[in-house]
Amino acid sequence: MSKLTDVPKRILIGRALRSDRLGETLLPKRIALPVFASDPLSSVAYAPGEVLLVLSIAGVSAYHFSPWIALAVVVLMFTVVASYRQNVHAYPSGGGDYEVANTNLGPKAGLTVASALLVDYVLTVAVSIASGIENLGSAVPFVVEHKVLCAIAVIILLTLMNLRGMKESGSLFAIPTYVFVTGVFIMIAWGAFRGLVLGDTMRAPTADYHIKAEHQGLAGFALVFLLLRAFSSGCAALTGVEAISNGVPAFRKPKSKNAATTLAMMGLLAVTMFCGIIALAMVTKVRMAENPAVDLIHNGVALGSDYVQNPVISQVAEAVFGKGSFLFIVLAAATALVLFLAANTAYNGFPLLGSILAQDRYLPRQLHTRGDRLAFSNGIVLLAGAAGLLVWIYGADSTRLIQLYIVGVFVSFTLSQTGMVRHWNRHLATEKDAAKRSHMIRSRAINAFGAFFTGLVLVVVLVTKFTHGAWVALLGMCIFYATMTAIRKHYDRVSEELAAPEGPSDDSLRPSRVHSVVLISKIHRPALRALAYAKLMRSDSLEALSVNVDPAETKALRAEWERRGIDVPLKVLDSPYREITRPIIDYVKGLRKESPRDAVSVIIPEYVVGHWYEHLLHNQSALRLKGRLLFTPGVMVTSVPYQLQSSEAAKNRARRRQEWNAPGSVRRGPAEQRAKETPAPK
Repeated sequence: MSKLTDVPKRILIGRALRSDRLGETLLPKRIALPVFASDPLSSVAYAPGEVLLVLSIAGVSAYHFSPWIALAVVVLMFTVVASYRQNVHAYPSGGGDYEVANTNLGPKAGLTVASALLVDYVLTVAVSIASGIENLGSAVPFVVEHKVLCAIAVIILLTLMNLRGMKESGSLFAIPTYVFVTGVFIMIAWGAFRGLVLGDTMRAPTADYHIKAEHQGLAGFALVFLLLRAFSSGCAALTGVEAISNGVPAFRKPKSKNAATTLAMMGLLAVTMFCGIIALAMVTKVRMAENPAVDLIHNGVALGSDYVQNPVISQVAEAVFGKGSFLFIVLAAATALVLFLAANTAYNGFPLLGSILAQDRYLPRQLHTRGDRLAFSNGIVLLAGAAGLLVWIYGADSTRLIQLYIVGVFVSFTLSQTGMVRHWNRHLATEKDAAKRSHMIRSRAINAFGAFFTGLVLVVVLVTKFTHGAWVALLGMCIFYATMTAIRKHYDRVSEELAAPEGPSDDSLRPSRVHSVVLISKIHRPALRALAYAKLMRSDSLEALSVNVDPAETKALRAEWERRGIDVPLKVLDSPYREITRPIIDYVKGLRKESPRDAVSVIIPEYVVGHWYEHLLHNQSALRLKGRLLFTPGVMVTSVPYQLQSSEAAKNRARRRQEWNAPGSVRRGPAEQRAKETPAPK
């Protein structure tokens, strides 16, 4: 069976890598930027649109608030980037927010951060893929008609790419990410040149539409609430910033310096693109609505359900470059592709965090080990499964999914920065050097401001988005928290129970006697071999055990047993309901009950076949019996294998494959030399 699955596995993810080649998979900054920062860089494709969608509730008149909201997002971005630059220098081991909170605020805070990040990583994949499908669907109708199917197909493709290894997948992702960033900057520069220098009038395709406001003339608290909700939607541009602090071990040396530099580059690029797109959207008069079929009006008539609302970046690109132009098509394709690849931030963050949590016994240990390609394969597959389920439940609708978004990331932001403040306080209490104290005080001030600002934003997000879907993210965090707490308690309980005592114990004492029981269904070669093995064990008592399911077969077994003169007593158990497992279990338990200090050794003869499908025809009763006996104290189970001809044939086939050489793959020397070496026929 392993050979049957090994070939397609190697085709899909490549050949296995040795553990000592882990250093070759480390990333330079030019590759680390698209690998870890593709999420915040690509979020400029949908974050401006989310701001305008919320503002449209109050009509076009509310759009003039968008530059101020963009300014608030920029201040928040720079605050978070500056704060996380302190994190990567102080905690370069890759634990990121989890390690900071766990070390400085305690295990409960660390587990809260871990739960928030795990939820956020799953949502990053779901939102990015759904948004990419919608962008691509504006050009390819088939994609829109089969959104869920296409989204799941993209998730599977990204999963396979990441299973091939971080460096290999990063090289594949770098080109579209850089094409997207370059395309957006060209669009901003060309739009500014056309508007400021040439004096051209650029108009988006929706510039002539009117918005039917759901609530006109908002003022006071209602207006403030609307602006806060728009700001919280724009904060989607900050998702993924924490991934760099979690991925510091993946950078080349000096790791902390390279990670901090990548953070600064990411922040500068993201805010420039975000502000540029918001500004061009205002200039080109882009119109967006939460319910475009009803709320967008053209010539006094609602657009109807057939209208497809294109993202802000697509409308701006059409206004600046012209519909169907080369640069428009390149940017549209790069936007869709980079949104798909933005999920790669989560594909690198989730498995790494899962590995750290597994090492701390909060998640199954299988998540801690690396796969064939030195990637955390189990974590990658788990992330893909959770994101695929979310996409299926929400119909790959980015507007519905994004309401669940950013709650988790701001929980981790706030607790992480609070933990960093306590980190600096602890070090300042013992540090005497004036220069180092000055640096620590400056770093503490940055982290304190970051904690206050992100905490404030967290409150805003919870208040404005709770009824719109944020409660689902909170529920997911609670489920992760409870699950990881239960896993840790289980591992702690098992570890405590398995710990070897210092002095003598019942486990180290020899049993008083050993009763060996050989299970017999009929007399054949495997049964004779099992009996011979049992005699070799020199047990205190030895008997053969059979179950009377068919009286005729049992009678034939007794007769042949006596005819052969086998010097082992044969005991037959009655089974009026034709069960095999239960009578044996009851008999073994009876032996244990009579002599609790004795051990019972159950010996089971088994066939070994050479084809996976043949296993379905043999050893089923033995498997069930072994499964039941594992739960019986004081019982040892031994399998005595007997290799059938098909298994030997399988070995011969494998040997022939190993010795086979393709034609021309082995050099045999010059023809005349081979002629000399070839013996003359007799």
